[in-house]
Amino acid sequence: MDHSNLSSIDIESSTQGLAQPVAPPPPVDALAYWKAGTHEVKTFRGHTQEVWSVSYSPDGLTLASGGSDRYVRLWEIETGRLTRSLRGHTAVIRQVAYSPDGTILATASEDRTIRIWNPQTGETTRLLFTRYDHAVCSISFSPDGLMLARAGQNKDIKIWEVTTGTELMTLLGKDQYDHHWTVCTAFSPDGLHLVGGSDIGKLKLYEVLPSGEEKGLCDGHWRDEPDDEETEQRGFFVDDFGGFQRPMEYWVGAIAFSQDGKQLITGGRDSAIKYYDMPEMKEIRTVKGHSEWVRCLILSPDGNMLVSASDDHTIKMWDIKTGRLVQTIKGHTGPVRGISFSPDGRQLASASADRTVRLWKGGKEFDD
Repeated sequence: MDHSNLSSIDIESSTQGLAQPVAPPPPVDALAYWKAGTHEVKTFRGHTQEVWSVSYSPDGLTLASGGSDRYVRLWEIETGRLTRSLRGHTAVIRQVAYSPDGTILATASEDRTIRIWNPQTGETTRLLFTRYDHAVCSISFSPDGLMLARAGQNKDIKIWEVTTGTELMTLLGKDQYDHHWTVCTAFSPDGLHLVGGSDIGKLKLYEVLPSGEEKGLCDGHWRDEPDDEETEQRGFFVDDFGGFQRPMEYWVGAIAFSQDGKQLITGGRDSAIKYYDMPEMKEIRTVKGHSEWVRCLILSPDGNMLVSASDDHTIKMWDIKTGRLVQTIKGHTGPVRGISFSPDGRQLASASADRTVRLWKGGKEFDD
């Protein structure tokens, strides 16, 4: 056979065969793309109460969302169609997260449990919980997708092996008298460390394997301000599920790492976004732009832009290197609780207390 007239693409396809996955397109230059403008392309309606979290599937075809109506909703992005409503949780769903390879969907709830779903069938494959758990506020997959960490209305962080449901370890700080909740958690990009944020704004750095030991501590969003009226600001438990009257003023709402793992970024109830050098956890920058609680932080796929969601109804985009504001997205009529990028960085999904999930696109409105 004469290959002289075949293009390099033809040769590559003929040698690899149809079974080989198509390489995803490189992520867009997020700063330039989103600075050029933003517009809403779809609104997904189906939740009957507040939506707390949204997650883009790694293949870019599906959105998963969850919230106060206790359903996990799966949406077809192209058509905006609701394809599945997954039932199982008995209380508010605080977070939904696809595994890095997209084969697993994990959901965390105030019913004290984490459910592992098969997103193709809609079936629950595992239920993760411990006897003394309270409401689960945050979950984080390790970069390889093999481990899942949870934080919530407990002082410890639990880590499970996803495939077997085996509890691998419990992370506890060195201060045995510190009983504050670890309400937020995230793995480092290399999977070797994990950071937990507390309801009083402090941050702890743990080595995951092999030791599980606390390796660092910083004040984070916490401020030592005397209070003459009361010393305990968390409130008190009002039911068996660990419900609280009102949260601490400096509650950590979100944790993210830069792609190279050299910086840690957090957002809190004090409306601030803070940057830290790692692994020393030295605070290097505080960014103020939101007027209310910062609930979610994510990085663009190219790693150059930070996106924040807040109770002030807005989404803000920041240059991660300078901390400068790039863009503000307005449109939701309630607090924005969750955000998630498409794999190529060209679309952003947002979940809000206004009961909607919205899809945004950057660039000029009439671009393809």
